[in-house]
Amino acid sequence: MSDKDPAVILDSAKAWWSTAIIDMKPGSIRFAGFPVEQLIGAVSFPQMIWLMVRGTMPTPQEGALLEAALVSAVDHGPQAPSIAISRMSVTCGLPLNGAMASAINVLDDVHGGAGEQCMELYADIARRMDEGHALDAAIEAGLDAFIAARGKIISGFGHRFHPVDPRAPRLLALVDEARKQGVVNGRFADIGRGVEASLADRKGRGIPMNIDGATAVIYAELGFAPPLGRGLFILSRSVGILAHAWEQTQQGGRIKGPMPRDIPYTYTGPAPRDYPGTASGEATP
Repeated sequence: MSDKDPAVILDSAKAWWSTAIIDMKPGSIRFAGFPVEQLIGAVSFPQMIWLMVRGTMPTPQEGALLEAALVSAVDHGPQAPSIAISRMSVTCGLPLNGAMASAINVLDDVHGGAGEQCMELYADIARRMDEGHALDAAIEAGLDAFIAARGKIISGFGHRFHPVDPRAPRLLALVDEARKQGVVNGRFADIGRGVEASLADRKGRGIPMNIDGATAVIYAELGFAPPLGRGLFILSRSVGILAHAWEQTQQGGRIKGPMPRDIPYTYTGPAPRDYPGTASGEATP
């Protein structure tokens, strides 16, 4: 038994968790000080995301730009591993929450992390500019450092399916418009376009910015830290994951793997052989 004063124990318990996100008491729910009943019907879901992770209320224009980025990345078809996993999970008997959790768990460095990595590249280039380097020099040095640390694939540029990712130009156009309106300063749009131009010079061919590079521009312009870039992508892609899991629920199907069973996989092991001391078709004693 503890010999501490009960009041001290209670104070210690209250201090166990500390949060500036929500103040919830009987009959009262406040987010960063705002009563929830005043937010309902007054702010958009992207604005609410901003408030929850940043503690401040964005302007409607900032919320609209964040919303555009979130809308752009909701889905990329059932060939995307996270989407395929959500559908396969449903056919294995998982409910929607299990299917969504299984799919979200693969959104890591390779599939899902490119936006965060691209934001880190942009931030490094911006830091070099703050140290007095010109934009072009900062881009070249930033790219060299990124390649030395991560390899030749530059996150946020190039695409396996699209010669030009149709989402990226639209997002950059929205950034340009927001820049004219004074919503963002356009610094990271300049950095992103500069990286794209540098890669074209280095490779001798165009390697256009993709969805990850374009949303990285928006998230960086809006002041989000790079790790939040991945979190925001996961929020966005969760919409597609949910939609596909629900559609598969309606379609039915049982234990569907990644490809139809009449399409064989490739076996690369040893040729058929017998275990020593036995003959094919005979039982082992």
